[in-house]
Amino acid sequence: MEKDIVRVLLVDDDEDDYVLTRDWFSQMQGAKFQLEWVADYDAGMKAITLNQHDVYLLDYRLGDRNGLELLQEAIAFGCSAPIILLTGQGDHEIDIEAMKAGAADYLEKSQLGAALLERSMRYAIERKRAEQQIREQAALLDIATDAIFVRDLENKIQFWNQGAERLYGWTATEAIGNSATELLCPEALAQIKELMQILVERGSWQGELHQVTKSGKQIIVESRWTLVRDRPKGQSLQYHPDQPKSILIVNTDITQKKQLEAQFLRAQRMESIGTLASGIAHDLNNLLAPIMMTAQLLETQIHDERSKRLLPILVTNAKRGANLVRQVLSFSRGLEGDRTVVQVKHLILEIVHIAKETFPKFIEIYTDLPQYLWTVSGDATQLHQVLMNFCVNARDAMPDGGTLTISAENLFIDENYALMNLEAKVGSYIVITIADTGTGIPPEVVDRIFEPFFTTKELGKGTGLGLSTALGIIKSHGGFVDVRSQVGKGTQFKIYFPAVEEQEIQEEKQVEIPLGNGELILIVDDEAAICETTKTTLETYNYNVLTANDGIEAVVLYAKRYEEISLVLMDLMMPFMDGPTAIRTLQKINPKVKVIAVSGLTASDKFTAVASAGINTFLSKPYTAKELLQNINAVLKPNRESNQNNINSLFLQLP
Repeated sequence: MEKDIVRVLLVDDDEDDYVLTRDWFSQMQGAKFQLEWVADYDAGMKAITLNQHDVYLLDYRLGDRNGLELLQEAIAFGCSAPIILLTGQGDHEIDIEAMKAGAADYLEKSQLGAALLERSMRYAIERKRAEQQIREQAALLDIATDAIFVRDLENKIQFWNQGAERLYGWTATEAIGNSATELLCPEALAQIKELMQILVERGSWQGELHQVTKSGKQIIVESRWTLVRDRPKGQSLQYHPDQPKSILIVNTDITQKKQLEAQFLRAQRMESIGTLASGIAHDLNNLLAPIMMTAQLLETQIHDERSKRLLPILVTNAKRGANLVRQVLSFSRGLEGDRTVVQVKHLILEIVHIAKETFPKFIEIYTDLPQYLWTVSGDATQLHQVLMNFCVNARDAMPDGGTLTISAENLFIDENYALMNLEAKVGSYIVITIADTGTGIPPEVVDRIFEPFFTTKELGKGTGLGLSTALGIIKSHGGFVDVRSQVGKGTQFKIYFPAVEEQEIQEEKQVEIPLGNGELILIVDDEAAICETTKTTLETYNYNVLTANDGIEAVVLYAKRYEEISLVLMDLMMPFMDGPTAIRTLQKINPKVKVIAVSGLTASDKFTAVASAGINTFLSKPYTAKELLQNINAVLKPNRESNQNNINSLFLQLP
């Protein structure tokens, strides 16, 4: 509406009522009203469809039809301007029906006058302005990174911003009208009911919720709920607006934050357990030492046959106790040993040889070792113990057979990688991966597997000290472990050891990181931080970059500029349209599209899913700048050589 003029349409079949209403408008002060009049239902509906008025006054009696029907038809058409129904005296049921249908107000003609009409008009105008403000705020809400949505008291979603679309993967069209609980947290019905009781009592609630996205991804959100109160339909203007109407919810994705917190708490817990174990082990050693010395002394002084048979048992068990204490100490502070420069590749080959000779034949063993593997500073015997321990655990996890894969690689951990793992530091590492296709570790257990005396094996088949001892040795060597497991699919341990500055490392460092030739790369990832970091890295090394937050946006961008885009870096787990679907769609646009698939899951988990999509290679998160650039260079290298050959051919043809 214009700032100073309010256009009003009166639909009334009585001309005298129109003249009277016109006179009342002339008496109003303040806002300028421009009144127009039509005398029948059809003319009224036609005028409403033109959307040229700011307020509509509808008389209830309009010949064969009535104003309530016109109101309902106007609302169904999508009329957003305030509508006021004029009724006869005592037509309260009609008044209530009008409010239920969406009328801004109702006025009884018998009591109508300039003052009452002006009050109702001003209310209607304010309501329109409020609705306009809400629409403007809704547009601002779409810019917000948080997921913001509104649900009614029956749990149906009424509003769904673009932040919610990005976080959960459901579009507004898919979400609105559906149950918020069934869509986002179907397994938390009891928790939501309890939350609703708190909300009604206090008016607001804040806390953490475990939810699920459209693609099935488990996420954790910081959720803020506010109870919105409003005047219920069917009540007059004098009714106090204190009835609950809907719930405004603002959710922030804190999944990555919680994962880092879990890493920190796990490290803190392990440190506390280590301190406790160290103290207990010290006291046990003080108890066992005199027992062992006394027993050995008695062996030289007692000569009766019965004592000679019993004393060796005492000595043997005292030694076993001392060995157990030694293992506990190795967890708490690592084992002391002679540190030398060790080529772990030789240890791995020795472990593989032992495994092939001693493990059941139904377990297949594969290795993947680089030609040049960096060295570490460590105790070869202890490192051998670590690798053997992980391999034996992998064997035990495959009672019906499976595949054991042992691989190693050189890795330089940069600042970005270190930010994603609290135990990592910037520098050179060797990474040993031991993966099995066994039973897997349940999520509720995986955080405890390195605790001393914790075991999932049957009674008598494990002390619970194997992995804790291995972790103690790894930490004493400055390393750390990353565990990924899926029940029924297998487990992968990645063991990181700091590499030493030996000749092999220096040779590796002399290899230059390949630069780009200005090629345009499309990065597709729903994690904004990863998108931005990768973009900055590529631009630093002479690439041009486009970014997309999901598969749909990627397809739109690629369709517009596929002739310019040299390569697509595609995350596999995204909302709206996941990576494999997006890749197949890109191939329909350009069958020769070059794609590097990226995922936080292991390559073996995802290669099967995307093998038919024809990707060029796979890159696991977190990745370093060097890994990223080398993979891109490997994929684009044939194109570069082909272009150079074409250029050389042109020069040769010149006179």
